[in-house]
Amino acid sequence: MSLSVSSSAFSAGGDIPRKYTCDGDNLSPPLSWSGVPVDAQSLVLIADDPDAPMGTFVHWVLYDLPPDLTSLDEGTADVGTQGMNSFRKLGYGGPCPPKGTTHRYFFKLYALDKPLDLDSGATKDDLEGSMQGHILAQGDFMGNYGR
Repeated sequence: MSLSVSSSAFSAGGDIPRKYTCDGDNLSPPLSWSGVPVDAQSLVLIADDPDAPMGTFVHWVLYDLPPDLTSLDEGTADVGTQGMNSFRKLGYGGPCPPKGTTHRYFFKLYALDKPLDLDSGATKDDLEGSMQGHILAQGDFMGNYGR
């Protein structure tokens, strides 16, 4: 099953505005979605950059979101449980590609049949292990950012 994910700040495949990056205010962008199955028990959001030189770089890990939630406001930090990103910080860390490059940033949403109940600070790998066999639906939204 597929979830539809979007942002009012930029279009799918479009450029991520500077305010949502390390060059701006480093705020998480507003996101919205639809298509969450009625039997979903929790939602998970992972934002990452597969174009990073040393392998996929994780920018945001957010989990145990309420299944009836349909959006996140700009700069959201008070819903769900924040995980550890590749900057080794909790919460959102905006796009920050090497100078002279443009990278793709994927905002991936998962609807699960159970809450993960992981402690704050879990990594993407922790989530992926816990989510295995529990994903009811998923979708993603991609934006680009270059420096």
